[in-house]
Amino acid sequence: MKKPYFLILFLMCVLQVIADNNEKPVTQPAPVLPVPTDRQLAWHEMEQYAFIHFTTNTFTGKEWGFGDESEAVFNPTALDVNQWIKVVKAAGLKAIVLTCKHHDGFCLWPSQYTEHSVKNSKWQGGKGNVVKEVADACHKNGLKFGVYLSPWDRNRSDYGSPSYIEYYRNQLKELFTAYGPVFEMWFDGANGGDGYYGGAREKRKINAATYYNWPTTLSMVRKMEPNIIFFSDAGPDIRWCGNEGGHAGETNWSPISTDSIYAGKSGIESLLNSGQEDGKNYVPAEVDVSIRPGWFYHAEEDAKVKTPEQLFEIYLSSVGRGSNLILNIPPDRRGILHENDVKSLLGWRKIIDEAFKTNLALNAKVQADTYRGNSKQFAASNVTDNNKETYWATNDNVTTGNLVIELGSLKTIKYITLQEYIKLGQRVKNFTISVWKNNMWEVVSNGTTIGYKRILKIEPVISQKVKVEITSSRATPLISNIQIF
Repeated sequence: MKKPYFLILFLMCVLQVIADNNEKPVTQPAPVLPVPTDRQLAWHEMEQYAFIHFTTNTFTGKEWGFGDESEAVFNPTALDVNQWIKVVKAAGLKAIVLTCKHHDGFCLWPSQYTEHSVKNSKWQGGKGNVVKEVADACHKNGLKFGVYLSPWDRNRSDYGSPSYIEYYRNQLKELFTAYGPVFEMWFDGANGGDGYYGGAREKRKINAATYYNWPTTLSMVRKMEPNIIFFSDAGPDIRWCGNEGGHAGETNWSPISTDSIYAGKSGIESLLNSGQEDGKNYVPAEVDVSIRPGWFYHAEEDAKVKTPEQLFEIYLSSVGRGSNLILNIPPDRRGILHENDVKSLLGWRKIIDEAFKTNLALNAKVQADTYRGNSKQFAASNVTDNNKETYWATNDNVTTGNLVIELGSLKTIKYITLQEYIKLGQRVKNFTISVWKNNMWEVVSNGTTIGYKRILKIEPVISQKVKVEITSSRATPLISNIQIF
C-alpha cells in the first residue's frame, strides 16, 4: 500500500520541477532616465566625509584672505594629520577633502608655479607639504582623499587673463600626478571680486560661465583620474544643495537639467535644493556645512561648535534625504582638530550608532499587495534581505503599491529607512508610512522623494506591523531596502 503513495509523491515533485523550469522569466523594469554612473553610485554609498579648511586664514582670523597675506603667517605649532585621521574615522566619515588652495591663493604644497605657498612659510623651515601629509595619511588609513582648488585667486596678478587658466591647470596637474588617487575635485561659485592681484588691489570681474573653459579643464583631469567626482554649483557629477545650513530639500530629486544652471548664477538655490523630477541629467546633491559658524578656525568660535544633537539633525536632513554630507572640521592654529570639535564629533557618532544599532526589519516577513510577474525575483522579501542588488517591483504601468512588514512582536519604533534601486533611475514621488495600532492603520509619516536613501524620524510608537505605501511614482516603483529601528 505504501508504493503508490511514494510514486504519486515522486510524480508530483517531477511535475513541480518541470513547471519551475518552464516558468517564463520576468524581465526587469526598463530604466527611467537619467540613471547614475558607476562613480556616482560609489559616491552615494560613501554617504559622509570631512572637509578641511586650513590656510593663512587660520592665522589671520579671516574667512576670505585678500591675497596679500605674508607666507610667514602660516606656522602651525604642532600639526598632526594623524590626529585628523583618527578623529575623522572615529566619527564615521569616509574621506577628507582638503582646501589645497583657497581664494587667497596660498598653496598647501610647494607648487613650482608660485611663491605664495608653504615653501616660503616658517613651518618646517619651508620644507613642509600639508597636501602630501594628508594624502599619504588618508591612503594609509583607508580614507579617500579629495582636493579643493579655488578657481578664484586673489593673489595672482594675471587672474582674469588667459594665462591664469594655464596656471590653474598646471596646479591641477601637480596635485593629480603627485597625490592621487583623488576621489573628488571640489570647486565653488566664488569667482571674481576685489583682491590683491599682485599689487593691483582692484576689483576684477569674470564671466564664470565661459572664463574657465571648464569642459577642457575637467576633461584633462578625467584623463588623469578616470573615476573622479566633480563637484560645483552645477556639477557635472554632483551639485551644491543650495545652502550651507546642512539640509537637502525634503523633496530631493537627483535629476536636474544642467543647461538651466551654472556656477555663479544667482537665484538658483531653490532649484539646487530640490532638483527636478523631469531633469535631463543625474546630478545628486552634496550638503556642505561647517561644524562651526565659520569655515576656518577662529578661537572666538570655540564655544559655538555644533552639538552632537545638532549634527545628528544635519545627518537626518542630508544623508537622510538622499544626499551626501561633507562636514567641515577646521584645524586650529596648532594644526590639530580642537578638543571641542572632537568631543562633539564623537558624541554625534554615538547618537548615530545607538539610533541605528538594531534593524528590526532584517529578514522580517513582508507581504505586498502586488509584485512583478508574481516572480520571486521581485518579491516583497527583497526589501528586508539586506542585499542592495535585490528589490521589490510592480508590473509595468503599476505605479502604486504597499508593503507590510511583520515584526513578530510589539516593538518600539523610532526611525524608518527607505531606499530605491536607483541603478534604474529615481522614481518615487510620494509615499506614506503607517503602523498597526488599536486594530487599525495609523499614519506616522509621509513624504515625497526617496532616492538613494530616506530616513524618517517619527514619534516613538509601539507596534508589530509597519506599512509602506507608494502612492505615486514616475514609473514602476523599485524598493531595494526597508529598515526599521
